[in-house]
Amino acid sequence: MKKTLFAITTILLGLCSCQTKQAPGEPIPAEPDYQDSTQWYVSNRHSQADIFYIISTETGDYTLPDGRTCHYADTYADSLRTPLYGEMLGVDTLLSGQLNFYSPYYRQCSLQTFEDDSLKSVRMPLALNDVRRAFKHYLEQLNGGRPFIMAGYSQGASLMLELLKEMDDDTFSRLIAAYAIGTTIETPHRHIVPAKGADDTGVTICYNSVRNASCTMKGWTHSSIAINPVNWQTDSTSVTLITEPSPLKPVAEQQKDTMTVHLDKASGLLFVEGFTAQDYILPLIGVEGNYHSREIWLYRQQLRENMARRAARRTN
Repeated sequence: MKKTLFAITTILLGLCSCQTKQAPGEPIPAEPDYQDSTQWYVSNRHSQADIFYIISTETGDYTLPDGRTCHYADTYADSLRTPLYGEMLGVDTLLSGQLNFYSPYYRQCSLQTFEDDSLKSVRMPLALNDVRRAFKHYLEQLNGGRPFIMAGYSQGASLMLELLKEMDDDTFSRLIAAYAIGTTIETPHRHIVPAKGADDTGVTICYNSVRNASCTMKGWTHSSIAINPVNWQTDSTSVTLITEPSPLKPVAEQQKDTMTVHLDKASGLLFVEGFTAQDYILPLIGVEGNYHSREIWLYRQQLRENMARRAARRTN
């Protein structure tokens, strides 16, 4: 598997064509035009159902030629698009199966943003507005009235939850399921309905993997919605997961881990025992024993099969 897969662990330095300013002296990249096909990753498999996927944080702060620091991805700069594309390609390859896959480039916030809650509150609205416009374009120009899965990872999951809250009821009626991967959900919403099993629809799937409750990252509090993606149960039943621990090494060169996974009802966290990889800790915000960078990789087979199962229930 290519090392671009889930390059969330990389702090990318590059150049961007920043134009406007959110605050005095703060550069903002050009707004993505979602009529432009270069602002999309699309795999049209002529399926009866889609996946709309919002990528995680693949951008770090970087210095412009004039010495200013930019805190957002430039979706028109090749050097900054490369890791975004890497995640899109990786997730499409791992999860889509026969489903169509649509993922927009957007001016995501840099990894440094998540060191401070005040920075998140200032910067996230720009990313949200991009994703909001992209989703509107997807519904009007790309979806064709098909039922769809929404999925987001980390920063992308937080943005996806906001789209769910804003969604009109007609659009929600076509939602197969929403996969909020690597985030927490404090308060349910009428469009954020906890998944109860492996094939219910119109529901939200959420989980966070840790060694134990002491391994949460800053600001990651209790989640009121959580499910075990190995057995698709919401109780504390332990289940065995056997898979390769790292997306950064060729599968053929790895020994498979035999892990025990169970949902901790008190915290809403997924407790994982038996994980052996040493390359999983995120820079800046990562914590030993927090498996945030592996939230898709470890459960890739279960997620792919589950998405297909839920989609089949809505399209058959």
